[in-house]
Amino acid sequence: MTNLSDTGGNPRIGTALTSGATKALMLGSGELGKEVVIAFQRLGVETIAVDRYANAPAMQVAHRSHVIDMTDAAEVRRVIEAEKPDFVVPEIEALATEALVAVDEEGLAEVIPTARAVALTMNREGIRKLAAEELGLPCSPYAFASSLDEVRAASREVGFPCVIKPVMSSSGKGQSVVRSIEELDGAWQYAVEGGRVRNERVIVEGFVDFDYEITLLTVRVYDAERGKVVTRFCEPIGHRQSDGDYVESWQPQAMSQAAYDAATSVAGRITTALGDGGTGGRGVFGVELFVKGDDVYFSEVSPRPHDTGLVTLGSQRLSEFELHARAILGLPVDTSLMSPAASAVIYGTKDSSSVAFDSVSRALDVPESDLRLFGKPEGYAKRRLGVAVATADTVEVARANAAEAAGRVVVVDSADPFQQGAPETTAVPIQRPQPPLDDPST
Repeated sequence: MTNLSDTGGNPRIGTALTSGATKALMLGSGELGKEVVIAFQRLGVETIAVDRYANAPAMQVAHRSHVIDMTDAAEVRRVIEAEKPDFVVPEIEALATEALVAVDEEGLAEVIPTARAVALTMNREGIRKLAAEELGLPCSPYAFASSLDEVRAASREVGFPCVIKPVMSSSGKGQSVVRSIEELDGAWQYAVEGGRVRNERVIVEGFVDFDYEITLLTVRVYDAERGKVVTRFCEPIGHRQSDGDYVESWQPQAMSQAAYDAATSVAGRITTALGDGGTGGRGVFGVELFVKGDDVYFSEVSPRPHDTGLVTLGSQRLSEFELHARAILGLPVDTSLMSPAASAVIYGTKDSSSVAFDSVSRALDVPESDLRLFGKPEGYAKRRLGVAVATADTVEVARANAAEAAGRVVVVDSADPFQQGAPETTAVPIQRPQPPLDDPST
């Protein structure tokens, strides 16, 4: 593969479906991967979508797709060898990272951002030790445990209240807030059941008394003039969560200059550490941070676009997905904010094998609103099926409009004739950020 430093910052992009095509293979094909595929295709890149189930959102827009067990190293290796992509772009955590390390070492493809970064961030234990113990970043107190007895000991060490999470999970799965020793048994069992893979190991994390939390989208991109990878930042994104899963987000989140400077310092250090010191380590990172006054604490980092960053579909000149595609290809980026904006999630309400949406027209009647209906083939309660995005002159109005648009969409089972023309739902009211005990970390 051609090193970016050898191109003088002017990489060649081959046309899709030709012998000289530039190829990107997505490992994980959900709603975030779908937007990345679209961004790649606008730049002429050939795209291959891979996931554990058929007709995943990104598969619906990619040139080709494969259904495999992505935790099976042999299966991951087989698809990469068959497709011969230039870039392997992970979108989820549950991956056979040992296969990606081998692919990277053998030069079969470039793993984005690096195989090491994917392996470290897949596991909360690896990334927390890097952040706190190697880099000395400010973090909440924590301990790891592999049994209920160890959980009890860890909770005594970090104190109550605390948060118990699987070391490998996403979207709040398996996560709970524990306020007393009597709640530990249930939290331990919930964490074990909620992990991405079967792994009876959890992190017990002390609660940070934060004012709010942010996602700082951090873009690592090759700078031709400097001849190295440099860091760019988007405006901070505020977000509200329920049971560890994002419900709404907005951009920009107001914060003091001192807090912003601390946030960029923390995000810059962790993302730089996930690079390889050369032209690797490119792309968008979602760095989650707690903010208390002017103090900032590291929470987590995703080496890919972040779900709260869906707001950038309305707020920025280039969305986080376009930034990711450009950075991977070695192209210039622009992180400019164009307008205050907000996003609000549209959830499924019950099990459904044929998802449909009513009242879409009413939702799009909301001023400056837009929708992304993800195209997931099946629905169930609390599954994220779409998102409303709204822009406005202020964040407050944007949040209200996004919530209104999302609340007008009615999720139905198209195979159920009794749900056709179902009554419209009421708008989801705006909820201001809650006190820490009602808004656990992710």
